[in-house]
Amino acid sequence: QVQLVESGGGLVQTGGSLRLSCAASGSILSTNFMGWYRQAPGKQREQVARINSGGSTNYAESVKGRFTISRDNAKNTVYLQMNSLKPEDTAVYYCWSKEGRFDSWGQGTQVTVVT
Repeated sequence: QVQLVESGGGLVQTGGSLRLSCAASGSILSTNFMGWYRQAPGKQREQVARINSGGSTNYAESVKGRFTISRDNAKNTVYLQMNSLKPEDTAVYYCWSKEGRFDSWGQGTQVTVVT
């Protein structure tokens, strides 16, 4: 299992952009999926985007067209480019990986979108 460390969160105005990074302690080539979840106060954690080992992506309906997930296997890093941010995107964002039956999680990074 890899260890995951997120970075890139912060405070941004509505309509702004942020790029989250998730650095893995080992190779991500062995993972089946990597992705991002988020959890807003009082809400359940939800999957935002995921990418498989072949590069295919899936997005939550709420972020389609605004967020882009990508991976750099050479750097063992996954990114989440977030554009046109809205206040409802405010949450703690967690990096996630799945390798076989095992899930790994990062510690989370706060994203706050203000008007």
